[in-house]
Amino acid sequence: MAAIVSMPLSTQAASRGAFGGLPVQAMRSELVEKAAQVVPELPVLINMVSKRVKQLTLGRPALIDKKPGMREADVALLEIIEGKIKVERPEDEFLNQD
Repeated sequence: MAAIVSMPLSTQAASRGAFGGLPVQAMRSELVEKAAQVVPELPVLINMVSKRVKQLTLGRPALIDKKPGMREADVALLEIIEGKIKVERPEDEFLNQD
């Protein structure tokens, strides 16, 4: 059975749901570890997963084959691991200009 990683929240945030009223989800630790190899900055990874979970919850389609029982956080992490979504950094755009 896969280990579960959950981020601690204040009781106030947990009671109203984290991330703008969306429910808090646990993430599989092996997926978090693999995604952290792709996006090593933890705050950036958390923001990416959070934003993508919100998009998926609001009805955006998954960019991977979603297996039965997969939660939105797992889908978001797999999309990051498989390179389906990436970090857009302003400095990347600046460096690519001629």
